Amino acid sequence: MVFQHVPYEPLGTLDPLIRSQRHRIKYVNFGRNPESKPSIDGYDALIVLGGPMNIGQEKEYPHLDIEKQVIRNAIAQDKPVLGICLGAQLIASAMGGRVYQAPENEIGWYKMKPTESGGVDPVVGAFKQQEQIFQWHGFTFDLPSNAELLVEGEEVKNQAFRIKDNVYGFQFHLEASMPLIKRWLNLPAHQKELGLDKAHGRIKSIWQQTLEEIERSLSLSEEVFAAFLDKLPKVNGKHNFVHRHF
Repeated sequence: MVFQHVPYEPLGTLDPLIRSQRHRIKYVNFGRNPESKPSIDGYDALIVLGGPMNIGQEKEYPHLDIEKQVIRNAIAQDKPVLGICLGAQLIASAMGGRVYQAPENEIGWYKMKPTESGGVDPVVGAFKQQEQIFQWHGFTFDLPSNAELLVEGEEVKNQAFRIKDNVYGFQFHLEASMPLIKRWLNLPAHQKELGLDKAHGRIKSIWQQTLEEIERSLSLSEEVFAAFLDKLPKVNGKHNFVHRHF
């Protein structure tokens, strides 16, 4: 099951990986159907994507509380969960972590490094000692008490965490492909975030760095997300894609 909030924050590089393993994807699109009340029962895993809303806006976006409850249910049922950007913040909040305004907005490419735990983690262990990873967020989170930090940044420390052995939160956008980054840079709302007086120069700079960093990012994305998908149930040596859903 995939929780999506806006059309411009899709699965990205995750999509072809999931489809190549012939998983069936059930989308819950809260942008189109904010009153949805999904259940994780009958599904093998949960992915929660990004979005422009933030923790603390539950009155304006009541589905945020619904999502947090589904996340808790999935974790209680020992199902793999992956949260990206807002999704990671939702996992943190659902499990008791504080989510709040970051000291600065991170937009563009930022240095990330694995912690000691991250270096041996089966999912993010593909990270080298230092990686440039794409970001687009203004909020951050404190780790829930049962979470382990896997990747940290220089400006905003908490970038990836794990709960148990199959729940992952990524603040960064490892799913971002070149077309997706180009789309984000050209969204009027995103250009406003960049500062209208500075947007042109920042867009040019971010795009130039994208050309330099994207090849490694795509390779890392494939390794990391494939390792996460390996946590889904298998049948006869293959992923169970006939009667079960993602």
